Amino acid sequence: MTGSPFQDHFGSVARRYAAHRPTYPPELFAWLADRSAHRDLAWDCATGTGQAALALAEHFSEVVATDASPSQIEAASPRDNVTYRVAPADASGLPGQSADLITVAQALHWFDLDRFYAEARRVLKPDGLLAVWTYGVFRVEGADTAAVQGALDRFYRETVGPCWPPERRHVEDGYATLPFPFTELAAPDLAMALDWTLADLAGYLRSWSATSRYQQQYGVDPVQGLTEELAPLWGGGPLRVIWPLSVRIGRLPTLPADS
Repeated sequence: MTGSPFQDHFGSVARRYAAHRPTYPPELFAWLADRSAHRDLAWDCATGTGQAALALAEHFSEVVATDASPSQIEAASPRDNVTYRVAPADASGLPGQSADLITVAQALHWFDLDRFYAEARRVLKPDGLLAVWTYGVFRVEGADTAAVQGALDRFYRETVGPCWPPERRHVEDGYATLPFPFTELAAPDLAMALDWTLADLAGYLRSWSATSRYQQQYGVDPVQGLTEELAPLWGGGPLRVIWPLSVRIGRLPTLPADS
């Protein structure tokens, strides 16, 4: 698979991304650490503002977190054992066979996969792991769920739907159709869940690249009208927001003995 030159879909919303994106379940990182032969170095590729990198730092001695977007790296949260770098997915700057684990959270669909997988094979230790994951369209539980979910689905598919880049389809299918040339392991069944107010939800929706693109095209914040529609349905307290998590995990393929 070949890709186009890097397009920074999130540079204009980096601060919102850092403030409003949901965090990944701690169980995922504990599971990956338990299955890593060593815990010396993890590379979090396309780190964004460092959500996964900070969680990895709880389990690995050193984390190198790279992103091709300078704006995202500037908005990342610091930690002593996390090193942030501006770098594309196919040129990490890491030595060969240095990483015990490589992670890609919610970003694989943007990559030139042939080039990234070549870099992953170069950087991984022979017994290292590659873990990639994505979260799809969320659902809301509680209150008038059907009416709330209907309004959110229309916003996603109709209001900002035309502003999603074509790669979004890979998120919706949970990366199931993307090539993954590694010896695949069974992944844990996990989801992300948060109790959010309507203001929390609005901040998240404004962190979407499609929302930013809609506002650039039309000069109108589409989230404002949605929150006005949802206000009488949401109620005064938080509601449970759930994202399904699709995870693919693999090791380097074992070469035949006579190769």
